[in-house]
Amino acid sequence: MDKIYKYNLVHPPYVTALFRSQAEKASVCLSPLLKVLFSLSFHINFNILLSLSSSGTQEKARKLPFFPFFCVCVIAEMGFSRKEYEFLSEIGLSSGNLGCFVNGTWKGSGPVVSTLNPANNQKIAEVSEASIQDYEEGMQACSEAAKIWMQVPAPKRGDIVRQIGDALRSKLQQLGRLVSLEMGKILPEGIGEVQEIIDMCDFAVGLSRQLNGSVIPSERPNHMMLEMWNPLGIVGVITAFNFPCAVLGWNACIALVCGNCVVWKGAPTTPLVTIAMTKLVAEVLEKNNLPGAIFTSFCGGAEIGEAIAKDRRINLVSFTGSSKVGVKVQQTVNERFGKCLLELSGNNAIIVMDDADIKLAVRSVLFAAVGTAGQRCTTCRRLLLQESIYRTVVDQLLDVYKQVKIGDPLEKGTLLGPLHTSSSRKNFEKGIEIIKSQGGNILTGGGIIESEGNFVQPTIVEISPDADVVKEELFAPVLYVMKFKTLKEAIEINNSVPQGLSSSIFTSKPEFIFKWIGPQGSDTGIVNVNIPTNGAEIGGAFGGEKATGGGREAGSDSWKQYMRRSTCTINYGSELPLAQGINFG
Repeated sequence: MDKIYKYNLVHPPYVTALFRSQAEKASVCLSPLLKVLFSLSFHINFNILLSLSSSGTQEKARKLPFFPFFCVCVIAEMGFSRKEYEFLSEIGLSSGNLGCFVNGTWKGSGPVVSTLNPANNQKIAEVSEASIQDYEEGMQACSEAAKIWMQVPAPKRGDIVRQIGDALRSKLQQLGRLVSLEMGKILPEGIGEVQEIIDMCDFAVGLSRQLNGSVIPSERPNHMMLEMWNPLGIVGVITAFNFPCAVLGWNACIALVCGNCVVWKGAPTTPLVTIAMTKLVAEVLEKNNLPGAIFTSFCGGAEIGEAIAKDRRINLVSFTGSSKVGVKVQQTVNERFGKCLLELSGNNAIIVMDDADIKLAVRSVLFAAVGTAGQRCTTCRRLLLQESIYRTVVDQLLDVYKQVKIGDPLEKGTLLGPLHTSSSRKNFEKGIEIIKSQGGNILTGGGIIESEGNFVQPTIVEISPDADVVKEELFAPVLYVMKFKTLKEAIEINNSVPQGLSSSIFTSKPEFIFKWIGPQGSDTGIVNVNIPTNGAEIGGAFGGEKATGGGREAGSDSWKQYMRRSTCTINYGSELPLAQGINFG
């Protein structure tokens, strides 16, 4: 029964949100008999529960008729089917969860969905998604909260974000484990993803005291020109499964210190990450007596995403996903003259010159091509090797690929976990067939691994840079290798794809380095030297060009996208001189 009191499940708002609408949805994990008994005990106690105040609730609740059985039912509902999932209760999750946080309360009147472990495709838990009615309720509250939040001084907003970072630190291991469990990336990467949000919180705290405008000399006497930066109001953030919480951090940490409320729609296949993250943020807001609607979140599908794109109350929409969907989001947002920040597909290349440190290059390619099972937007998909070192590098890569441990992402030593969904594995199979049909030569891998999970073999393919399939993004651990003769040819191959996110060159020659990062070099948003295409630090602006969308998130001056700039001219004199020396009357 202590578990009930720990999670304050008898607090009236929780009872209202969790049990009022559908008793069956609230007891999704109970047997048929327990569901009947649960419903009976609940209806007996419901009106009494609603009459209780938050103070003294636990003591009064003990006296309710059938309350012990009510507790047993709720505890049963909270239990997990597998012992290894029990750590999820430490971050506020249960086997049945409400999937939207609106106006400071949890609810979910949409469909009930199961979230699966990609390592075995078994159910982890169930989530009640948001409905359009839930969305509208959340947006109305968020619009009111925006009026309050934007008036809080920026350094004070920064302190709230600092507290969010501290809350994340306290649950780093559990959250990282959840990311690995639900998304499928290996545990060090899962923990690293949560650490990235913590780093963003630290960055945003400092930024909250540096949202500076400019003072501009005026050509007119007794006049002053300056720039003012003010909040947009509400920022919508739509994130993808491959980084289910880090991309939120890139956006939300900056948006919050800039004075905006945040509306977050997490990926439909990683709802537990969305819920766990939101609970930590919600606790910080509640502790500081701030409206919960400052941070509103929804678990749901395309219907909620479309609502965000169309909603005129949302001033900026940050979308992470495929170029195909991103174009549609941009068109919808542009139709209402909203602002759009896109982080879309990548098709990233590593160039290895003949003067490069081959050992360093091979290690970098392994991480860039195999890490996160090839499901990063910055994954290396094309490896360009100078002719004289081609066979040496390929042979070393084939050797290290043989040593890659494939398996449960939560097990120590695993380097390659599963693809995120069974559909992803089918896309891998289809992609391999297309590669073969276009002349690709499979050097290693190319098949699926028969198991309950979504495992595939890390794959290396020899193929022409002109093949159509090379121009597309196959979201899997598939690496295309190709030869080149000169740096000029390598740069042309690098720039020949529609996408423009990340790229890297391995060389020790300054003339190659500066050619590469200069105006006639790589056309991507991230241009690296002697490091992989992935694993970006938060201090720089993250994003790409062309079909990658042109957005910039995280560090540098990305914060300017989350604010509106006003150029202000102030006349503190008694005359009215006009600009450009115009004499009017």
